[in-house]
Amino acid sequence: MTESDPAALAAFIGNQRAEHHVPHRLACRVLGVWEFWFYKWRDKPTTAREVRRGKPTDAIKGIFEGSGGTYGSPKIWIILVREGWRVSVNIVAKLMAELGLAGRKIRWRRRLTRPGERAAAPDFVRRDFTADAPDQVWAGDVTEIVTGEGRLYLATVIDLFSGRLAGYAMGERHNAELVVASLQIATPPLAAM
Repeated sequence: MTESDPAALAAFIGNQRAEHHVPHRLACRVLGVWEFWFYKWRDKPTTAREVRRGKPTDAIKGIFEGSGGTYGSPKIWIILVREGWRVSVNIVAKLMAELGLAGRKIRWRRRLTRPGERAAAPDFVRRDFTADAPDQVWAGDVTEIVTGEGRLYLATVIDLFSGRLAGYAMGERHNAELVVASLQIATPPLAAM
């Protein structure tokens, strides 16, 4: 341990506290170094392996932030290898865990309707989604909207001639009542006809 090896001196001071319960302040005073100097060198990597592992962390952070926080260790590892890094996927996973980075998991959604469960609805428009005049052909859709308070479902009815929104309804359940409500809003009252 010499003055030319500050990392070893900082490690020695740190070991005195761990092994002999000597406070850092006292060890620094006895060895004639400033306490802030010790804290500066304490967290620096000391072995060649620690220095090598410290280098890809910036690249991992950059790739992770560039992906919007979606990439996990396998995808980041592929990008690092393409950029010329020599690192294993397990090291990338370990470094990401140490940095507190975790990619988003893809969740496969359960289908609301299952094939063969009930008869298919008749296709009255025969897959022709064009119309010659307003209010001849309507199309509908139900969309799931994830909010901070839970899921909402939006049922819409669109006039295929003009593309205007003829009716819509929102609800907490994806069911026939929601679709019927959107159709009732789209249908003009009988008195107006």
